[in-house]
Amino acid sequence: MKQEHWKKGVEAFKEIHFKKHEKDFLELVEKGQNPKALFIGCSDSRVIPTLITSTGPGDLFVMRNVGNFVPPYKPDNDFHATAAAIEYAAFSLEVGEIIVCGHSDCGACKALYQDHSAYADEMIHTIKWLELGMPAKELALKSVPKGEKAELLEATEKFSVIFQLQNLLTYPNVRKRVMEGTLFLHGWYYRLDTGEIEYFDPDEQAFLPLTDEVRG
Repeated sequence: MKQEHWKKGVEAFKEIHFKKHEKDFLELVEKGQNPKALFIGCSDSRVIPTLITSTGPGDLFVMRNVGNFVPPYKPDNDFHATAAAIEYAAFSLEVGEIIVCGHSDCGACKALYQDHSAYADEMIHTIKWLELGMPAKELALKSVPKGEKAELLEATEKFSVIFQLQNLLTYPNVRKRVMEGTLFLHGWYYRLDTGEIEYFDPDEQAFLPLTDEVRG
């Protein structure tokens, strides 16, 4: 197996990054984790939560999946990885914030406009998962003029973030804590080509630069 590249990376981590944060890691082992937020992001290799937010060990509880989708609350006896992470973060860890971070050039949102019938058996779980993005696609098609592919994709990506925030509120403990004012939900849109982040402002019903919100 070709592991030399990974071996060098692990050695660099131990010699540089671990030593830099050794005190933090030991404290987190001794006292346990107490993250500030749950970060729900895309599995896309270009989206790196701790790099985007400049956070350190123990700051974020991270859940990543294809398309940064949030399935609605479904209390059955099946396996629900994303739902389990949401419940654990909101109930057990009592995070104060949940961030749903979408991004530009999203492969999952692009896939909503593609025909997958040729590989239905090989991608059965992925195709089912993409159904979570369909409401965003439908709204984008109604909102964007025909032929504007770039605008259509961005609209789909942004609408998807909004729908995932709505799905979060179907979880009883999330909804309860939001109503109590002990949990805050944020929708972000990360531009891969510029590094800029926009946040969804429910009052303006628009995505605005996060830096402007912070300055304000």
